[in-house]
Amino acid sequence: MLIKRPSDIKPSEITPESTYQNRRQFMQQTGKLALAVGLGASQLTACQNPTDAAVASELPETYQDYPNLSRHALSTKEPLTEYNKIANYCNFYEFGPSKSAPSVYSVLMQTRPWTVEIMGEVEKPFILDIEDILQDFPLQEYIYRLRCVEGWSMVIPWIGFPLVDLIKKCKPTSKAKYVHFETLHNPQQMIGQTMDVLDWPYEEGLRMDEATHPLTILSVGLYGNQLLNQNGAPIRLVVPWKYGFKSIKSIVKIRFTEQQPISTWTKSAADEYGFYANVNPEVSHPRWSQSRERRIGEYFKRDTLMFNGYTEQVASLYSDMDLHKHF
Repeated sequence: MLIKRPSDIKPSEITPESTYQNRRQFMQQTGKLALAVGLGASQLTACQNPTDAAVASELPETYQDYPNLSRHALSTKEPLTEYNKIANYCNFYEFGPSKSAPSVYSVLMQTRPWTVEIMGEVEKPFILDIEDILQDFPLQEYIYRLRCVEGWSMVIPWIGFPLVDLIKKCKPTSKAKYVHFETLHNPQQMIGQTMDVLDWPYEEGLRMDEATHPLTILSVGLYGNQLLNQNGAPIRLVVPWKYGFKSIKSIVKIRFTEQQPISTWTKSAADEYGFYANVNPEVSHPRWSQSRERRIGEYFKRDTLMFNGYTEQVASLYSDMDLHKHF
C-alpha cells in the first residue's frame, strides 16, 4: 500500500473543505440521481407519485446561504407553508407533469456555471453570470402568496431582489414595451422536455409596467437558502398577483421586445391561460371555478382574493382594461 507524506500531496488532490462539509447533501443528491437515471425518461408518465421517502427534502437547520436578511415591507404576515411541501409539491413540467416528479428528476440539472443572456431592445446586448448577479444586487426576504391556476396556494419566503433593478442595468430602449423570459432548454438534464407536453423551451412575458413594479422580483432562494432545483434554481421570476405559471423558472434569457410575446401556456391553450394571468376569482377556468382555493397543508378551502390579495398595490395597472376579456 502506498502511503503519501503530506509533502508529497499535490494541492489539486486535496478535497475542498466545502465538499467535505456538504458530504451529506452530496449523498442525498447521489441517491436521487441514481433513482432518476434508473427510472429513465420513458417511465416519467408512470412515475406520477414517487414515494415520500424518495422525494423528501430536509429543512436546513440554519439559514446558511442568506442569513440576517431584511424583510420586504409588503411581505404577508400569514403562516408559511411547510418547507417540505414547498420542496416536494411543484409545477415544473421540464421534469415531468406530476407535482412530485420535479423533486426527483431535477437533480439532473446543473446550475453552475449559469448565465443569463440579455438581448432585444437594449442599448447593448450582454451576458450576466449568476455569481455576478448574486454579488451586484442586494437581497431581501419577500414573503409572498403563490396561487396556482389549479386551485392550490402557498405562502413562500422568497429570497431575491426587484426585477426593476436588473432592468435598469439592461438599459432598454424606448421601443421596449415588454420583457420576454426563457427557461433553460436541455432535454439531457430536463427529461420532461423529451415529452410532447408543451412547446419547449418554456417562455413567459410581462408588460414593462408589470416588470418594473416593486412587487415583481427575481428570486435566487427560499427559506434563507439557495433555490432548490425543483423550485427554479438558480434564478426565477416571482409575480405574486398572477397565477403561478407566469413566474417562470431557471431563466437563461431575458429579451426586451416591442411586441407582446407569446407565452408557452397561452400558445398551448389560449382559452385557458391568458397572457395576463391575473388572479381573478370572477373569471373561471373553462374547466373549474377560480373563486375558491386550498392552501397546501390545510383541509378547508378559502375564498380566492382578487389579484391574490395585492389589489391595493397593482389594481391601477389594469384600471382601463376589461379583466374578463384580458384574463
